[in-house]
Amino acid sequence: MNLLFIGDVVGKPGRVAVRRLLPNLVDRHRADYVVVNVENAAGGFGVTPEVLAELEDLPVDCCTSGNHIWDKKEGLILLEENPRLLRPANYPEGNPGHGLFVGETAAGIPVATINLEGQVFMKPLESPFKVADRLLAELDPEVKVILVDFHAEATSEKQALGVYLDGRVSGVVGTHTHVPTADERLLPAGTAFITDVGMTGPYQSIIGMRSEKVLKRFLLQSRVAFEVAKKDVRLAGVVIEVDEATGRAKSIERILIENEAT
Repeated sequence: MNLLFIGDVVGKPGRVAVRRLLPNLVDRHRADYVVVNVENAAGGFGVTPEVLAELEDLPVDCCTSGNHIWDKKEGLILLEENPRLLRPANYPEGNPGHGLFVGETAAGIPVATINLEGQVFMKPLESPFKVADRLLAELDPEVKVILVDFHAEATSEKQALGVYLDGRVSGVVGTHTHVPTADERLLPAGTAFITDVGMTGPYQSIIGMRSEKVLKRFLLQSRVAFEVAKKDVRLAGVVIEVDEATGRAKSIERILIENEAT
């Protein structure tokens, strides 16, 4: 079976690209299960009911997020109402939502998605390594296909989690930095890995935001409101082929395509 993961959707340009390109991608790669990271989907920060509704008629099985999932207060209720919308599992108890979702393909194959956030250069959260151990121990042994979205800053931490989970999950895909890396590979025990999938959004920018706004903050060291850029919009993702009987990955392919309509 094939898992399709789409990297951080940034603002309206990213949403438009997903709507335009995703259906054809699903057909082209014969994707059986689709996961999309939506933490930047609403103006670059968080998600709202209106934004999430734009994905409802698309072939999306689960949505992951990261540290910006908390940025829109109107989106927080979605974490309780929609089990397919995940937040990182290693935030403290008492926060809304969950970091694990088990869905099914059209053929009835169970697929688990786990969302975790890094600690290095991020918030002092519970160890993603230990939380991953706990969630995997709680999973039904019949669930063989497991995908982990690791939303983290440091490449070393992302690679460390990939090695730590090698052979226990089907894939570990990095998100958060918005810069696609060219290190997609199969780890020795059968886990597909990439340090960062990259963003689905405007690449004529600084990680999706208008360059002049970001430069002003760096130059003046003052608070400047960021705005989502508009040009050179691309969709970033990976396709992971998995042996559904064992959960071992057979291949991983990186995707970066232009949305020619923008």
